[in-house]
Amino acid sequence: MATLATDTKPFAPFEWMLALRYLRARRKEGFISVLAGFSFLGILLGVFTLITVMAVMNGFRKELFSKILGLNGHIIVHKVGGDDFDNYDEAGRRLATIPGVKQVLPLVEGQAMASMPHLAVAGFVRGMREDDLKSIRLVGGNVRFGSLDGFDRQDGIAIGTRLANALRVNAGDSVTLITPRGPTTPFGTAPRVKPYKVTAVFEMGMSEYDRTMIFMPLAEAQRFFNKGEAVDVLEVFVADPEEVGEQMAAMKSAGIPGLHYSDWRQRNESFFTVLEVERNMMFIILSVIVVVAAFNIISGLIMLVKDKGREIGILRTMGASQGAIMRVFLITGASIGVVGTLVGALLGVLFCWRIDEIRQFVAWLTNTQLFPPDVYYLTKLPADINARTTTLIVVMALVLSVLATLYPSWRASRLDPVEALRYE
Repeated sequence: MATLATDTKPFAPFEWMLALRYLRARRKEGFISVLAGFSFLGILLGVFTLITVMAVMNGFRKELFSKILGLNGHIIVHKVGGDDFDNYDEAGRRLATIPGVKQVLPLVEGQAMASMPHLAVAGFVRGMREDDLKSIRLVGGNVRFGSLDGFDRQDGIAIGTRLANALRVNAGDSVTLITPRGPTTPFGTAPRVKPYKVTAVFEMGMSEYDRTMIFMPLAEAQRFFNKGEAVDVLEVFVADPEEVGEQMAAMKSAGIPGLHYSDWRQRNESFFTVLEVERNMMFIILSVIVVVAAFNIISGLIMLVKDKGREIGILRTMGASQGAIMRVFLITGASIGVVGTLVGALLGVLFCWRIDEIRQFVAWLTNTQLFPPDVYYLTKLPADINARTTTLIVVMALVLSVLATLYPSWRASRLDPVEALRYE
């Protein structure tokens, strides 16, 4: 009486042995081994590319976010109605008592031309108190030349490194500032032209700010722009910029008349929306690489099943069940995807860890400037490895790798041993 094949314990040692032997390269199976190698490289490169690109885009967003919000207030308070904002001290004290508000800074802002005998460069002047300027770590913590000590008592300015390089000046040199908002004469408003000593040169790491920002003592800025005792705006910094809506609602209900409030999301909404859309689209587009690699696994396994038809027939006549045959080929295909995914993830993390050093090496090797700061705003190539995004990429690649093995493995398990051995 013929005995029916009984299924062995799932993933038994002989199943692993057969699966790993099928992955070995033999002379007559060279083409199949090449397909397996390309499938492995496809998964590896897909995961590596996805992790690297998403880390760079996350880092780019994070750096821009920290630079923009590190220099500009989270909430901007304007005076409406055409009146001068001369009661800013009282308004600032009341706003500072709102829970979640860290700091309220009065500012005088205006555009000016920074001029030297050989060159003139447009700049953006911000009048601030010394303590307020030092509290902004992007400026106070990144002074390269000179010092901010005694900033309020000096008739001087602080400028960025790129502006200093453009004007060819350093700390201690003099720069002439020109503004159209000068004194009023019988013939109209005359431009104001005044030389200032450069007391400090800072580097914030964002080329746009380092090229245009000019800081001036608040009292001097009020005189330079004919503001009297008034300021232009109050900048409010809160503890959690993501929850800025709660503080802004509290400010509106504080009952201070004649003030208008706007937060950082309203001022930079289109910019950060574009970054988010670009990030999502890059994830979708680059995921196609992993999908193509999964199709390579399918084609390679189908060819392996056809090549191993005789061996499958012999195994079935020896008592191997359909489930055992299916698991053998599932292990074979999944091994390619799992190992490729893990190796790609490891390489991606290591690459992102040293990405700026790699960029500098490639730039030196090719004698070119990669990611110029004038175009990409940042002086360094950032990479922020987000654990959630990286885990999502790895899980997606693992799932696609396993799913790609199901159909070829099922085809192998359904192979009729009689048909497989008929012409042997």
